[in-house]
Amino acid sequence: MDEFNPPARLLMGAGPSNIHPRVARAMMAPLLGHLDPDFLRVMDDVREMLREVFQTRNPATLPVSGTGTAGMEASLVNVLEPGDTFVVGTNGYFGERLAEIGRRCGAEVVTVDHPMGSPVDPDALRASVASLKRVKAVAVVHAETSTGVLTPLEPLAEIAHEAGALLVVDAVTSLGGVEFRADEWGVDVCYSGTQKCIGAPPGLAPITLSERALSVMRARKTKVQSFYLDLTMLQDYWEQRVYHHTAPVSMIYALREALRLVLEEGLENRWARHAHSAAALYAGLDAMGLAVVAPESHRVPSLTAVRSPEGVPEADVRKYLMAQHGIEVSGGLSALAGKVWRVGLMGHNSTVSNVFTFLSAFENALAAQGFEVAPGAGVAAAQRSVRERMA
Repeated sequence: MDEFNPPARLLMGAGPSNIHPRVARAMMAPLLGHLDPDFLRVMDDVREMLREVFQTRNPATLPVSGTGTAGMEASLVNVLEPGDTFVVGTNGYFGERLAEIGRRCGAEVVTVDHPMGSPVDPDALRASVASLKRVKAVAVVHAETSTGVLTPLEPLAEIAHEAGALLVVDAVTSLGGVEFRADEWGVDVCYSGTQKCIGAPPGLAPITLSERALSVMRARKTKVQSFYLDLTMLQDYWEQRVYHHTAPVSMIYALREALRLVLEEGLENRWARHAHSAAALYAGLDAMGLAVVAPESHRVPSLTAVRSPEGVPEADVRKYLMAQHGIEVSGGLSALAGKVWRVGLMGHNSTVSNVFTFLSAFENALAAQGFEVAPGAGVAAAQRSVRERMA
């Protein structure tokens, strides 16, 4: 079997994203046992920094071994029991996945459906919750990765708490790149992934639980259906050092270094950098005559879904970008499959220079499919946006 040497790619899809060289070097550090005293100090560092990134004081803050979907599943299997009423505000593919996992937990799932491209409407959610008895949890995707739509969370927390329910939040595409304040906004359970704005490889799912959520877990009548994702047992490992499973040591090294980079930059500076890069991208796309799915008032800076023009095969454009420029972007999901490109500007990759590189290559890819764009229009508009924001 030949040695595998993967090609260099600029990963500008929905994740993973390219990582900082410091994160790559951290993964090369010598392995330690997952109960080694020196590794336990690494674990403490990770928990402390995750609390800062989540903007929470929750002691129950840790990375679950697995990708963002493991975090989603861990969030639900720990707070839902058979027969519980679970309300999900769905406005895209990942809201639909929350609902599906809720059904697999045996919950009575009520979806409050919205068109793909719209944020979750608090009034519609409130009406649904008010019509039900004993709602256990309300869930929403903060940054819907299938559409690039951002949903404000504070009104939804108020709705959930008035009903005596928990608010569960998917922050896979927002944490570390978009303003997020778990405690201030009243979030009870939140999960994310390491491979996007946090800037580490895929493989861990940071999660945080409020005291309200922990009380619900302690009051369960049945055991958590997943041994691997049982957060009471995982807490014992992360806090009391009670063996549960073999932790992915090198991935936790990588997460520690990625979190150090986040906090060295400063959360607000990082949020501003993502917004700055996204503004340049929006300006370039507009100059090229391309439409963004999300309304301007509810766009996620880290992920932009761009509509494919009539007659332009989106898959062929993606293939051209990969083959000719080594750039990866993602296609659409669910009802938007074949209709959009999803462009990521996350973590280490969220720079205006990457925006310029992408827009130039994108122009070539579109021209190869017969879509006419004024040469250089996208890059020129993006450059103007950068100058105006810096003035």
